Formats: sequence, structure tokens, C-alpha cells
Amino acid sequence: MKIQQRIWRKDTGWEVLREQPFNDSPILVFVFGNRFLLEEQHHFDKIQSFYPTAEIILNSTSGEIINGTVYDDSITLTAMQFDKTKFDVQQVKVSDFENGFDTGKAIAKTMDTEELKHVIVISDGGLVNGSELVKGLNHSLPEGITTTGGLAGDGPRFEKTLVGWNNAPKPGNVIAIGLYGAHIKVGYGSVGGWEAFGPKREITKSTSNVLYELDGKSALELYKNYLGDKAEGLPGSALLFPLCIQLSPDAQPLVRTILSIDEENQCMVFAGDLPEGATVRLMKANFDKLIDGAFEAAESGKKLLPLDKPEVAILISCVGRKLVLDQRIEEEVESVLEVIGEDIPITGFYSYGEISPFSGFQNCELHNQTMTITLLGEN
Repeated sequence: MKIQQRIWRKDTGWEVLREQPFNDSPILVFVFGNRFLLEEQHHFDKIQSFYPTAEIILNSTSGEIINGTVYDDSITLTAMQFDKTKFDVQQVKVSDFENGFDTGKAIAKTMDTEELKHVIVISDGGLVNGSELVKGLNHSLPEGITTTGGLAGDGPRFEKTLVGWNNAPKPGNVIAIGLYGAHIKVGYGSVGGWEAFGPKREITKSTSNVLYELDGKSALELYKNYLGDKAEGLPGSALLFPLCIQLSPDAQPLVRTILSIDEENQCMVFAGDLPEGATVRLMKANFDKLIDGAFEAAESGKKLLPLDKPEVAILISCVGRKLVLDQRIEEEVESVLEVIGEDIPITGFYSYGEISPFSGFQNCELHNQTMTITLLGEN
């Protein structure tokens, strides 16, 4: 596998970070950037001039990760040329389907599954129910095919997110990249590091990813009471206090993040489902545990990867972690490099949701507030 990397910043323009020579084989390009920058057509035109025959995937972020550094207000580009692996790109529009489950089923069914080994999904982060999307993917992809990826971001604004394929990105798109053949090797890991606190509460009124009541009382009012003065900053301030949800006593806990609030209907919209009868607790940050979580995610990915080391790492971490860690944010990226090696190219972004199986499992899940890592290599 060969890798090329660039970054655009206002003060420097386009800068080359890594430039291994490419040949005539197909090229896959990941472009992660600030939403306002990606809305400017000339940026896409320039990227396409770098790689006129490539498959170019773009999405907006809540921060860009490239190698050991986290940026805001930039555009990062990582181009990959596989030596022995075929890939395919498919795209659907959320608006063409009744719900997230049907969207996930549809994009899974567009894919040729013969020799398919792994799928990377990049989805709109505001117009789709992420947990329903992954349920649809799990429903329609054959057993044994793993999926990782994430939901596009828009800083802490929650206004709109953008995803595009070979065009300037727009809201409402979901993209799947299939990796094929016996030579592609994949490792993955997803770990949080948040601490649950306060009493367990039962979801007594909800619809899909919209939460109305906990223990028969307004969930929004309860949440505001916990936030105190920070309630004025909703929904952004809710990233500091996500919910831990347990669907059944023996189920793996999942974390859910608020995307928006509705004062008129006294409800909160989350990135994934919160079914009635499930148990939830509030969560809070522990700086060291968040950084340790990134380290553990990298270790999980490396253990699953049947190679001595990866050739590239894709990091998708939650915007909530970025807001909490603040000036320490690069420590979680540095902890990943500590595991996989300082010389390994890294690309990634801060998201509104992360997609990955739990370590050791194959079905993907929607996660929030995690560091999710996909390691790729060939043999």
C-alpha cells in the first residue's frame, strides 16, 4: 500500500505531508474538513486536480486528525493506493428511504459481496438515526463482513453535516467503501473512558431516537437540572454529559449523545435509539480514562490485525471527547501512535457518532463518545 497526504490551512494553503510514488492502479482518497471550507467548490476542484481519476470521499468534521496532530478549520487529504486489494464505492441518499434501517439495508445491498472483507461507512451525521443505519447494515451484509466508520460532524454547531463522493459534499448522503480480497487485513477497536454517575433511570417514553421521559418525568428538565448553568449551552453542552444506555441486564452498555433539543415538545434527539424499558445513567469525563481509552482501542485493533503493523490508521473520535479534553486533545492521538508506531500514517476526524463492532465481535454498533480505530494493511 502507498500513501500520500496533504493538508490545507488558510495561512499556508496546500502542504504536502507524505508523498510515496503512485502508479496506474486505482486510488482512494479520504478528505476530512471544516464544513464551511468544504462548501466552497474550489476546494473540491483543487483536490480533483491532484487526483483526477481517483475515488474521492469527503465529509465535514468537528476537527481533523492527521498523523499526530488535531486541527480545526483545515482540510486533510489522505490518498491510498492498494497493491493487491480491490475497492468499490457506493452512495445512497437518506431522503430516498423511509428510515435509517432502510437506508442501511439499501446501501448494503448495493455492494458486491463476493470476496468482500470489510466495509467503511461515512454517513451524514444529522439526518439519519445512526443506530438504525447500522441495524440495516447488519441485517443485509453477509455474516463475517466487518464494518467500521462514522457520522460526519459540524463542530459543536449541530446545524448540518456534509458527505460527498466525487463531488463537493452535501447533506443527506451515506457512502460505503468495500474492500475486497484475501490480501486486505483489518483491525478495529472502539473504547470510551467515561464514568457513569447518579441513579439508574428507566426510559418510560421514547420514539426511536427521541427521548421524552425518564422514570415518568421530563427527560429534558431532568437533564437541565444536572447541567445547571451549562443548560444555557444546550445542545452543545450535552456533549459533556452523555447517556449510558443498557438495553438488557446482559447487554453491552452503549453511549448516546444528544444531537438537538425540542423545547416545545420537551424532548431530546439522540444519535441513536433509546428504546422504552432500557436503563440509562448520566456519564461524566475522566481525562486520564479518555486517553487510556484511545490507547486500549489501538491495542484492540492491533491484536485483531494479522500483521506485524498496519500501513495506515483511520481514527474517528467523538466531538464530545474533543470538547472535554480541549488542550489535551492530541494526547489521545499520541497514545494511538504509541501503540501502532510513530511512523504509521494516520487520518481521521471528530464525529457525531462512531461505527465499529465491539472488540472480538463482528456485527457493528453505533457508538458515541468513543475513540474508534480502523487499522489497514496488506500481505
